[in-house]
Amino acid sequence: MAQFSTGATLNKENLCLPGLNNKKVVITAGACGIGYAIARFLHAQGAQVSICDVDAVALENAKSALEGCFAFEADVSSEADVEAFFKAVLKDFGRLDALINNAGIAGPTGKIEQLSVAEWRRCLDICLTGQFLCARQAVPLMKANGGGCLVNIGSAASKHGYAFRTPYAAAKFGVIGLTESLAKELGPDNIRVNAILPGIVEGPRMDNVIRARAAETGISFDDMKDEYMIKVSLRRMVSPDDVASSVGFLLSDFGKNISGQSLAVDGNVETL
Repeated sequence: MAQFSTGATLNKENLCLPGLNNKKVVITAGACGIGYAIARFLHAQGAQVSICDVDAVALENAKSALEGCFAFEADVSSEADVEAFFKAVLKDFGRLDALINNAGIAGPTGKIEQLSVAEWRRCLDICLTGQFLCARQAVPLMKANGGGCLVNIGSAASKHGYAFRTPYAAAKFGVIGLTESLAKELGPDNIRVNAILPGIVEGPRMDNVIRARAAETGISFDDMKDEYMIKVSLRRMVSPDDVASSVGFLLSDFGKNISGQSLAVDGNVETL
């Protein structure tokens, strides 16, 4: 049994979402944050999860917490790492039903003239090219299985320009293009492709983003946090579990005719 911060209790003996039991799912960056929340949610629903991450300690902790979880250390920006990961997944799983392209980084905060080419490339390599590399490996496995589901994790920044966060916004806009293009390309193969666009997600990563932007604009952390919240219609952050349950819905039988869509899980972020 798993208890979530939203108050929802999930039990593998009392599945809530049809079609998730025994589904074989890969989750990138699945040992921490949103990725781990997704892995935990799907595992509680009876899915078999395979995760990769660059944090070896977090991988071991996740593997211990999620019975039967396959964990592999890999950097999604490395073609060799991604290829090795999916070879190991196929050997362990025997098939693949779904890929959750979750891996990403916040990227640098700064004015465009202050950003280095290396910072730009690192952000796009992880947040966008990593999704391409993983999809490139996963799609043939899904085709061999007669279909599947791919969920790309974008951001509220996939819809809005984001001052001082140009590399991140550019990468996340790219996630929408990748999602909509693959949905058209792969639909005839019975592969659904969607994106989840999280908003301001509570946790250390968002705190660091707020802190960096506060420093860039010369105001306090609390004032900057207030500025973020006033741009959200519901005036609150979302939790990793909010994102996880939305991913679960898309993977389940309830989402069987949903493809090519970008679902904002953000309390309605009006601007960034």
